[in-house]
Amino acid sequence: MTEAPGHIGDSPERREDLELVTGHGEFVDDLKRQGMVFASFVRSEYAHARVLDVDAEAALARDEVLDVYTSDDLAHLPADIPQIYRVPTLEETEYPLLAKEKVRYQGMPVAVVVAEDRYAAHRAAELVDVEYERLESVLDPVEAAKPDAPTLHEDCEDNVAFRFEIGDEDAVAEAFEAADRTVSFEYENQRIVPNPIEPRAVLADYDPYDDELEVVVPSQQPFLHKTIISTVLDHPKRKVRVQAPNIGGGFGAKSMVYPDEAVTAFCAKQVERPVKWVETRSESFQATEHGRGQVIEAEVALDEDGSMIGLDVATMADVGGELGSKGCLHASTTFGLLLSGQYDIPAISFDSTAMYTNRVPIGVYRGVGRAEAICTLERLVKRAARELGEDPAEFRRRHLVEPDQFPYETAVGSTYDSGQYELALDTALDMADYEALRDEQDRLRDEDRYLGIGVSCFIESGGLAPSSLSELFGFGQPDAAVKSSYWESSIVRVHGSGEVTAYVGTSSPGTGVETTHSQIVADKLGVDVDDVDLIEGKDTAGNPDGSGSVGSRSAPVGGGAMKFSIDKVVRKAKQIAAHKLEANPADVAFEDGEFHIAGAPDRSMTLQAVAQEAEVATYLPEDVEPGLEATSYYDPENFTWAFGTHVAVVEVDAETGEVDLRDFYAVDDCGVQINPQIVEGQIQGGIAQGIGQARFEGAVYDDGGNLVSGSLQDYAVPKSTFLPELTLETTETPSPHNPLGVKGVAESGTIGATPAVSNAITDALEPFGIEHLEMPITDQTVWEAIHGDTEDE
Repeated sequence: MTEAPGHIGDSPERREDLELVTGHGEFVDDLKRQGMVFASFVRSEYAHARVLDVDAEAALARDEVLDVYTSDDLAHLPADIPQIYRVPTLEETEYPLLAKEKVRYQGMPVAVVVAEDRYAAHRAAELVDVEYERLESVLDPVEAAKPDAPTLHEDCEDNVAFRFEIGDEDAVAEAFEAADRTVSFEYENQRIVPNPIEPRAVLADYDPYDDELEVVVPSQQPFLHKTIISTVLDHPKRKVRVQAPNIGGGFGAKSMVYPDEAVTAFCAKQVERPVKWVETRSESFQATEHGRGQVIEAEVALDEDGSMIGLDVATMADVGGELGSKGCLHASTTFGLLLSGQYDIPAISFDSTAMYTNRVPIGVYRGVGRAEAICTLERLVKRAARELGEDPAEFRRRHLVEPDQFPYETAVGSTYDSGQYELALDTALDMADYEALRDEQDRLRDEDRYLGIGVSCFIESGGLAPSSLSELFGFGQPDAAVKSSYWESSIVRVHGSGEVTAYVGTSSPGTGVETTHSQIVADKLGVDVDDVDLIEGKDTAGNPDGSGSVGSRSAPVGGGAMKFSIDKVVRKAKQIAAHKLEANPADVAFEDGEFHIAGAPDRSMTLQAVAQEAEVATYLPEDVEPGLEATSYYDPENFTWAFGTHVAVVEVDAETGEVDLRDFYAVDDCGVQINPQIVEGQIQGGIAQGIGQARFEGAVYDDGGNLVSGSLQDYAVPKSTFLPELTLETTETPSPHNPLGVKGVAESGTIGATPAVSNAITDALEPFGIEHLEMPITDQTVWEAIHGDTEDE
């Protein structure tokens, strides 16, 4: 039988693209409803101030204004923005939907205006007069920890949101005591602004007749939005419907639930008309939660052979003025659990202190925590190799976890499922012709030209899910306002026509889930991929519960749930086929969409024929129900652990400081690849964002807490002309515990690229005695470092 197209390992065209390239896609800003009105938020112009009075009289006097709401109008609601991820030491503070007594970051919503049209709402918002008493602000987490720092939350006088520790401090202390030498490294992993193509938006519609609240929001986790909106508005969960249209870029930023989204839904209930709010680009800079933002100290202990025997990492993390719905994550588990990287390090400790500052709250951004951990480790490893006078690639090689050590438990308690780390390293070095590059580097230095080669070996904890880790992540703690889980669900239904409809709880932010999950169904049921309809969890009214698309989980967890439902369908189909063929079900084999008796291929039935029997239901076996469908819930036993090696090559012009990112080589291993073309696209996009952090991006505030880099004129996202041609390769090491052998890949490029580029630049600058530069490492940063023209000097 000829294999149907679109199976696992093929690269059919993405199903999602046609509607986008033909203009048929719908974003929230495209949507219209009869009687729709618009919301506009009044946001704080100050980073830290008391709110003395909100005067909306002038705005309310305008005919086109329906109403203006402040925190007083929301006082009857039972909850503020709740925490999804929690740590035991979390100091509880309120994150109000609209500012109450204080504002704690520039851009914090203070009031909302609802008017007949968008521009009337914006004009009226400008008329709302807010009287402030300006307070001293603190913008740096290290400064926020000092005794004389201004207090942001009265319930948290030391500005500490929480502390998180993992690892064995005693073992690390012993390692450092026994060390022959130590190498330390301190740097700032700077704030990043997510900048999706379409900023956040909401269209909320309330029907008082049946008490139904419909919220259309570009969410990566629609069921989470449903839960939190229901909670904060005290609205019955069964009466809340959340739909996610085309998302326009997520990067994690659209997996959180924000005050302005819940407030828009509140407004719809008040005016009993559809209310739309679309974030402006300047609002996006000031109100969409940022990523990264940590000051990090790391030190490694080396024995007399130069082996890493201990690692100690401490971070002062910036959580911003309020703790967002996922504000605990970047400075706790996702950072600490990855600190061993690809290396066999016997003793590790991680100590994180999360500080309130007068900046935009920090949330999750592509590779949250994991990117910070790997950037810290890989930049420290480079310094250690330099201290020893050892080639950085070879230093890494002799510390790699060997294939026969898997499953490998790290010193921080992570258990890696599988890996071929040395194969990835060797493949990357061969692609780059590493030895020739080192020869070229020596030759060019004689000509006063400065070539740099940066290596980064990384891991990615994908497949966010295991309920067994719920306590570690704080999911559903007894005192939590919102309880969360991360299993995934699916339904697979085979129709009598032989066509298949499949449902899955994941909700793609543009990562090709509809395509890849359809391929899973086609492959495992032996049908043509064009005969599969895949319905994602973008509408909470029409799908089984799901946890959405975050943490590189769509393929490992959503795909796993699909596989289990398919297996159930096949088992039931075997019973029906055996009954029809007068055989024992144990003797029925299934292959390429056909059931046959083992050893007698002529005695067979197609999947379609079996589905017809199930649909007609005339001659079914006893105790077998009509229909051919199954529902499954998949709760993995562990993360999946993708990995790879990236090599960046730069040339630095010492006269101008200009950095030419000449080449970039990437080897990634995400286990079994469902669609190699989609995998490549994810890696390309991730690398671009990783390069962006290393070279161009960073949120900048002035001393007063004003966001200086508050527009795309002042904040540099990487353009295509900034990037080199990427040379990509993959290896394939299946995950032994995942039913498809797949691992996540969505964040790998971002995690691996940043330290590779940073290491390449400092490698080029070694002749100048420059060991470290803070990111983003711009041309100006390089010029000042070479020529000694810095503020410190």
